Amino acid sequence: MTTRIDTAPEDTETDAVFAALAHTSRRRMLDHVRDTPGITVGALAAKFDTSRITVLNHLSVLTDAGLILSEKDGRTRKLFLNAAPLHAIQRRWIDAYGAYWAEQTLTLKDLAEAAFYSSNKDQTS
Repeated sequence: MTTRIDTAPEDTETDAVFAALAHTSRRRMLDHVRDTPGITVGALAAKFDTSRITVLNHLSVLTDAGLILSEKDGRTRKLFLNAAPLHAIQRRWIDAYGAYWAEQTLTLKDLAEAAFYSSNKDQTS
């Protein structure tokens, strides 16, 4: 018997972000857009040794995942990084695990200090 797990809407969005980030060229494109806010599609395409169509396909995946926002400016399209989906992943995965390990570290610190003070108290008695 298998258990069916329903996919929540935020999981679908997260899947799209992970899928978009899975390709090296798309991560490099995000780096360029982050470093040069408002870069045009043409300027971005010129940085890659692939066809403009390939770059447009990659941009489509990044846009569908919500990682790229574009703004029409006359005949050009300017690109901007939308970091919100990345922050959502950080909040869901990294911050949650980070908080757990920070708490574990504090507990370990408290135990070590208690043992140290207890040991020193026994030596001075």
